[in-house]
Amino acid sequence: MKTTGIMIVGVGGQGSLLASKLLGSLLLDRGYDVKVSEVHGMSQRGGSVVTYVKFGEKVYSPIITEGEADYILSFEKLEAARYAACLKKGGRIIVNTQEIDPMPVLIGGATYPTDILDELTEKGLDIDALDALSVACEAGSPKAVNIVLLSRLAKLLDIPYEAWLAAIERSVKPRFVELNKKAFALGYNK
Repeated sequence: MKTTGIMIVGVGGQGSLLASKLLGSLLLDRGYDVKVSEVHGMSQRGGSVVTYVKFGEKVYSPIITEGEADYILSFEKLEAARYAACLKKGGRIIVNTQEIDPMPVLIGGATYPTDILDELTEKGLDIDALDALSVACEAGSPKAVNIVLLSRLAKLLDIPYEAWLAAIERSVKPRFVELNKKAFALGYNK
């Protein structure tokens, strides 16, 4: 069994840490050896957040370096560009089309790039771009972006749909379970 590497990248406060914990829990339940590592950076101030999740028969380190990620879940377009070099040939980036201005843009020192996804596609990268924020809002909360993105990953992994729903039930507070299941279904079926 090969080892699979997934990077979850975003901006602090978007729910990427919950996504990595849910994914790790799901993979452990499926019998995989799983390693998860979180790099917070300035997450509480809107800075970049990166989580590595590796799973397989035996995993020795969670760290993913350039050219090693099978999948990248990006909660924001600029973060997709920042970590695209980590994607291995034949890998896929699942990206939320949301734009969150980084500090240099907020203070007027830079402008947000307008053609990020086009540039990534021109480099030959496999991009699954969707407006996960709109899907999450349709489900009932903008905070469900993480679950929408996980639903797109679910379509690529050989794990039954019901196992994902069970992981949601275990990982989120009971009052948010149905909302998150709805977000998962909406994202999965887009």
